[in-house]
Amino acid sequence: MQQFSFGTDGIRGRVGEDPITPELFIHLGYSAGKAFASNRSLSKNERPAVLIGKDTRISGYMLEAALETGLSAAGVDVLLTGPMPTPGVAYLTRALRLQAGIVISASHNTSEDNGIKFFSSLGNKLSDQAERSIEAGLSAPLISMPSALLGKARRVNDAPGRYIEFCKSTFPNHLDLHGMRIVVDCAHGAAYHIAGHVFHELGADVILIGAKPDGLNINQECGATHAKTIQQAVKQYKADIGIALDGDGDRLIMADNKGWLYDGDQLVCIIAKHRQNKNLLNGGVVGTLMTNLAIESCFKKLNIPFARAKVGDRYVLSLLQKKGWELGGEGSGHIICLDKHSTGDGIISALQVLHAMKDDNKTLAELLHDVVLYPQHLINIKITKGFDFHAIKSVQAAQIKAENDLGKKGRVLIRTSGTELLVRVMVEGESKQKVEHWAEYISKILRKEIRLEN
Repeated sequence: MQQFSFGTDGIRGRVGEDPITPELFIHLGYSAGKAFASNRSLSKNERPAVLIGKDTRISGYMLEAALETGLSAAGVDVLLTGPMPTPGVAYLTRALRLQAGIVISASHNTSEDNGIKFFSSLGNKLSDQAERSIEAGLSAPLISMPSALLGKARRVNDAPGRYIEFCKSTFPNHLDLHGMRIVVDCAHGAAYHIAGHVFHELGADVILIGAKPDGLNINQECGATHAKTIQQAVKQYKADIGIALDGDGDRLIMADNKGWLYDGDQLVCIIAKHRQNKNLLNGGVVGTLMTNLAIESCFKKLNIPFARAKVGDRYVLSLLQKKGWELGGEGSGHIICLDKHSTGDGIISALQVLHAMKDDNKTLAELLHDVVLYPQHLINIKITKGFDFHAIKSVQAAQIKAENDLGKKGRVLIRTSGTELLVRVMVEGESKQKVEHWAEYISKILRKEIRLEN
């Protein structure tokens, strides 16, 4: 059996190629089922049950069936939601008191890819220990339970409605969205039948785009990773604000009435400032290594504690839990409000920003008038499996050279992506010209070293 390791956000890859194959998903379902069945919290006669949700990729049907087969063979009952945002699966797993939740999704990737991630019974990402246990179980033979002990499967028909009501409950009762025209881009993904209802039922005039999935168009020139679409739509429909989600609904990017974009770091800053003003900010804020220096500077002026985690929402969550704080996020649009949900949620995060706008009667631009982002240049470089830049002296020398030139108000970050075969080069500083120069300089050296290695 093909072995794999969970990345920063489950596993992803090209459908039909290891590890995204029906064969592996059957074995993965069986291994996970055995791990969940061994849960000591279950009573003697209680059968373990697992929730499966997915995004709108056509491959989801095949992979869902494979997972269901493996789980059933292990004696685990399966509840199926159909298309459901990742945070919706996390919520329903907790609300229905199940042993685990599984999401079949490749998030912001194109339709050719798919992936899988797990949630614990508490709606959190599985611990490293639990993931290692599932990985180890893949080497065991698949031995089906006797017929009487096989797991059963059923659909959760009211799943969308449950999640819609949960999202609405995170918005204050004394406020509504009447008078606001909002464009919502669902990226032809898992939130296509949910997000519009949430904002409409809270009173907004909603224009829904990216809400006609065909199995192949997820994230295709729309959503949080293609922000030009929401920028154009806001201006076209003369909307007050635009909300762009990604394919599995856990990322958020927003646009104001002029089409200006606001990334996850900026939106976290808005939420943090509003909560501090209302004495609702519990502790500080967690960002990532990529968070713009201007955001950190803003928090420093406001005496809001700030800490950086590694890139990836699981690391943001881990640091929040360690510090006992509630608010964190990253520029890509993952925003975590632990007082509202156990994981990052694009819809709920948007509601927290709208809460600040309504409470203060201000636009996004007005709420962030005192935060001017430092120029930041990011270059993604394709690599092959096993490539490690850390020990390459020419890359180290280039980074030191850049950091010396940028000084204290600049920085260089080189890191390997946790979800794709990429090395990301990020340079930040006061001078846009310097930032772009050093990003290109370091990237050129990296590309040369990659060619030499191959």
